Amino acid sequence: MRKFSIIVMCGIFLPVIMALTTFKRPKQVEILKIEAKPITIIEVKPEFEITEVNYKGHEDFLEAIGHRESRNRYHIVNKYGYMGKYQFGKSTLKGLGFKVTQDEFLNSPYIQEKAMQELLIHNRKKLDKWICKYEGKNLHGILITESGVLAAAHLAGAGNVRKFFRKGYEFKDGFGTKMTTYMVQFSGYNLDL
Repeated sequence: MRKFSIIVMCGIFLPVIMALTTFKRPKQVEILKIEAKPITIIEVKPEFEITEVNYKGHEDFLEAIGHRESRNRYHIVNKYGYMGKYQFGKSTLKGLGFKVTQDEFLNSPYIQEKAMQELLIHNRKKLDKWICKYEGKNLHGILITESGVLAAAHLAGAGNVRKFFRKGYEFKDGFGTKMTTYMVQFSGYNLDL
């Protein structure tokens, strides 16, 4: 009987408890229906043609001027006595402080490369004023660049390059090569000095 009274009580109290308690019903989720639309692919074309830029550096400059002077041959001496890859004269080497014999010079690519670097630095100091003043400008029909000026100084000497800046002077070497051809041929290199 005890079970019966528990069941009766549950039967009476349960509806009362349920009536007093408010159950929150979960909100109904509204499902949005999205229609799939086709994707349009747009091809973007650049307004200008993209070209690959090859910057010419210091090593490229040395290779190019060495090729022009001697076909990059370290052991060559020309008919005027100019020696090596860059065709150095004895007086230029002496002026730069190199006290070596012709054989020592011709048999040492290291000394030749060192001499060329020293000459470039020396000529850069001598011509700095002119390079700063005219670089990127046309003078006497020639576009002036640091590498072109230093190549011309290698061929003709810094003094003759200064004469070009002041008076338009044109130097030619023993083979008839004009200083301005070096200014043009070796322009536009980025040198590490």
